[in-house]
Amino acid sequence: MFSMKKALLLAALALTATNSYAFAPSGSSIAKPFVASSQAKISGAAVESVKASPTALSMSGGAAAAEAESSGGLAETLQTGSYFALWYLFNIAYNIYNKQALNALDFPWTIATIQMAAGIFYFVPLWLVGARAAPKLSKDDLKTLFPIALCHTGVHVGAVIALGAGAVSFAHIVKASEPVVTCLLNGIILKQILPLPVYMTLLPIIGGVAIASMKELSFTVLALASAMLSNVSSSLRGVLSKKTMSGKQIGENMNAQNLYAVLTAMSTVILIPLMLAIEGTGFFGAFKGAVDAGEFTTKSLSVLLGLGGLSYYAYNEVAFLALGKVNPVTHAVGNTIKRVVIIVASVIAFKTPMSTGSIIGSSIAIAGTLLYSLAMNATKK
Repeated sequence: MFSMKKALLLAALALTATNSYAFAPSGSSIAKPFVASSQAKISGAAVESVKASPTALSMSGGAAAAEAESSGGLAETLQTGSYFALWYLFNIAYNIYNKQALNALDFPWTIATIQMAAGIFYFVPLWLVGARAAPKLSKDDLKTLFPIALCHTGVHVGAVIALGAGAVSFAHIVKASEPVVTCLLNGIILKQILPLPVYMTLLPIIGGVAIASMKELSFTVLALASAMLSNVSSSLRGVLSKKTMSGKQIGENMNAQNLYAVLTAMSTVILIPLMLAIEGTGFFGAFKGAVDAGEFTTKSLSVLLGLGGLSYYAYNEVAFLALGKVNPVTHAVGNTIKRVVIIVASVIAFKTPMSTGSIIGSSIAIAGTLLYSLAMNATKK
């Protein structure tokens, strides 16, 4: 536990020192939703895939120029690799810390709120000391972002409830079906009809999730429904981003980091009244009960909750650094591997058994998500 905490703190410090321009795609890369350019203002086009031409090696300079290019390429590869390593590390840490907290305290709405609010203690000080330019938003900008923030809230709450109601592995298997929801909402809201190969890749996703659900040893309806809520919210967030932000200039200093920070702050404001309405203040009594039972000390339980929030915000922010550095195919493969790594890590950490049917179903579903990503990228060429 100590080594994990130390690694998280060191990585967080590294993130703080990272220049925001790293969030702009470089080379031939793709930007995921909410990954904007580093210009002062962000438009709806910024949430679409952004492609840039690779820089050609200069014909002058001979061997010296080639050597410099080679050295730069190695540094770029190492930097990208470190981003992916941190992305995976933070994601695994979040899932473990989150599950441990939910096992100790059955208050998913309160825990989700704490995790969302934790990010505020990271980016607000950066704004105050000038380490990161603070965003400037009008009322109209906030109105534009509000429905997206609502969806952002649903993504997180749904995932937290799902992780608390069932196995971490099962929640991620169900979340692999997000492309199915995305295609459905694109057709309903944006009237977008995709090529047949894209729809064909949905079949293994649907079939795999169905097999895994039927054979899942820790299956609960709540875990399935909550994971699907997270899927619907995530897909709707992307669709609404295209629909409401297309062609609009949203605020100033709204690079990818600040856009995610603003959504985090807005989601925290949304979550607090919902948390109080649904769970009240029972969390504090449960916290005291867990300490009195000797399972935790006040410090250890507080640290656990804090690390859950820190790793949640960190993995989302560092994901921008990782995904902004690679091409679409690498991104699709990396995202698929990430889900596999999380499932395997959670099975090891919590000793959660998976039936043969669940393993087969999850493998089919995850392979389907990879095929979907590749098919979608092919349509954009």
